[in-house]
Amino acid sequence: MGHAGAAAAAVRYLRSVPAAGPVEALPRPELRCVRADERAPVEQAEFRRVLGTFATGVTVITAPAAEGESSPAGFACQSFSSLSLDPPLVCFMVGRTSATWPRIARAGVFCVNVLGAGQGELCRAFAVSGADKFAGVAHDAAPVSGSPRLTGAAAWIDCTIHAVHTGGDHLIVVGRVTALGTGEAPDRAPLLFHEGRFL
Repeated sequence: MGHAGAAAAAVRYLRSVPAAGPVEALPRPELRCVRADERAPVEQAEFRRVLGTFATGVTVITAPAAEGESSPAGFACQSFSSLSLDPPLVCFMVGRTSATWPRIARAGVFCVNVLGAGQGELCRAFAVSGADKFAGVAHDAAPVSGSPRLTGAAAWIDCTIHAVHTGGDHLIVVGRVTALGTGEAPDRAPLLFHEGRFL
């Protein structure tokens, strides 16, 4: 049957089962620092070295200026993934110490800009802290959220924040997709990050 067929069968089964009543919401996760007894017996440098052998795509997560703010928010992110077809969900991970994440959270929406080959400098511009990341960066507004959609990106995914979960020293942000599309050159090679450098 394959994974897609099994998933479709599971969705059909769950839809056929009568609801047992309202589902209780899970308690909000405790937002706290990682305790010493939770630390893995692995050196951080070794963790980074080994996990760095896994090549990832590169994105820039953007959000419109929230109420009371004068500029949009954005940061470079390589920990992005699709999550669900039904409903359409994606997710990204962000460090708890990120200064940009609270601004995205206040906006309640975001756009994932999938970078293509040759956009390494654009990624670096959004990886710095405390600068005007949008200076000289061409963009327009994503159709639903109004989040910055970066010109030249290989693809864009417009989302509303669906859920936020804790994951050690990071947060796992789940977005519900409201619109998406590819750039002018959808067949362009992706920008990849591997062992500390762009490919």
